[in-house]
Amino acid sequence: MNRLITISLWAVVLVMLHGCTARDMDELEPVQQEMPADLVTFEDVRAIFENNCQQCHSNPPQNGAPMPLVTYNNVRSAVENRDLLGRISRAEGEQGLMPLGGPRLPQTTIDLVMQWVADGLLEN
Repeated sequence: MNRLITISLWAVVLVMLHGCTARDMDELEPVQQEMPADLVTFEDVRAIFENNCQQCHSNPPQNGAPMPLVTYNNVRSAVENRDLLGRISRAEGEQGLMPLGGPRLPQTTIDLVMQWVADGLLEN
């Protein structure tokens, strides 16, 4: 009986080994992971800040603006630490709406900035 079990186990091992590849790691092709083409990057939203914010949020800031919004790091910091999304998303006439004095940015513009944030604040 032990001999039958031993022969059966060896048969299973041989079948399993037969299915293994003889290729080494250098011959295996890497799996390609592509980024989705529709991710929004800072390059996609840069002009929004240049055209709507930098009149005050220049470097150095003007008209009482507390910080510049000139570089990727400036804008990312404002999103993460200064409620930039909340400020641009407020209703027309609401206290703290940016750009200061309005008009409110078009919703499609706000949505693009929100998508950039949702996509992970990608630089480029």
